[in-house]
Amino acid sequence: MKAVVATGYGPPEHLTVADMPIPRPGPGQVQVRIAAASINPMDVRLPAGDFRDAAELAFPHVLGNDFAGTVSEVGAGVEAYHVGDEVFGHAVPRALRAMVDAGRPSLTTGTLAEYAVFEADTPFIAHRPAALDVAEAAALPTVGLTVQALLATAAPQPGETVLVVGASGGVGTTLLPRLTGTTVIATGRPPDADLLRAKGATEVIDYADEYPDQVDLAFNLVLPSDRLQRVGRALRPGGRLYTITFPQPDPAFLDRRDVRFDLVLDVEGRFGGMREVAALTPTVGRRYPLAEGVRALTDFVGRHTLGKLVLTV
Repeated sequence: MKAVVATGYGPPEHLTVADMPIPRPGPGQVQVRIAAASINPMDVRLPAGDFRDAAELAFPHVLGNDFAGTVSEVGAGVEAYHVGDEVFGHAVPRALRAMVDAGRPSLTTGTLAEYAVFEADTPFIAHRPAALDVAEAAALPTVGLTVQALLATAAPQPGETVLVVGASGGVGTTLLPRLTGTTVIATGRPPDADLLRAKGATEVIDYADEYPDQVDLAFNLVLPSDRLQRVGRALRPGGRLYTITFPQPDPAFLDRRDVRFDLVLDVEGRFGGMREVAALTPTVGRRYPLAEGVRALTDFVGRHTLGKLVLTV
């Protein structure tokens, strides 16, 4: 099979599309013929060596977390899925086994490939609803899980003013339609303004513009958590700031202690799995064939991204 492969640690330009053996499912696993897969930050950070302290990769390493496809083989003991079932979901590379839920891990051989193997007993994989097309289903898992966690944690209230920093990415464009009843100020580039307004933004400001003040709630979707002083100054006393980036939030980063400042990260599916995520609508920004997987990953790093980048297989 063809797959996007890292042969050693390095930047996306060092990746390759190569021939790899088709993985076979063991007991409790399913093999999926991948129809589409989307790109996430993990797909560039892992081969860059950002997680070497937690887990060394064995090379060649097939990349990819999110997918949609068709079950092509079922391992012993699997009853929830059958050959021909349309499925979608999220899984992490087996090299990161220690970083996921010990009870029901969602692990994969890598989704940027023609075939991948997954654990069947996990809430992070589900049957794909007919109303959700293949590219959207591949774009949705990671951003959908993140949006669910943000909404459940932040609990935005009607009438609140909400600042969304980095609104044009996959998470932002999926989050905006769920902020109904609030006044949403979204940061983005001028060419993205019409789409962001269509998604639910009340106002779109450029990244360099001054933020409003007396904001009730802010979501940071892009900046490192230690570079949020401007966002912190925009909050009213008692306001809330939720980030999905590292380092771990510290009130000292904002130079104020009268606001809430938390990291939102759900690796255990506490706020629901793929069945719940299917109710969300992602934005597919650009599509690439699998053969152009390396270009897609270099674009992800080097070009402005509107919505999600999806590889079609």
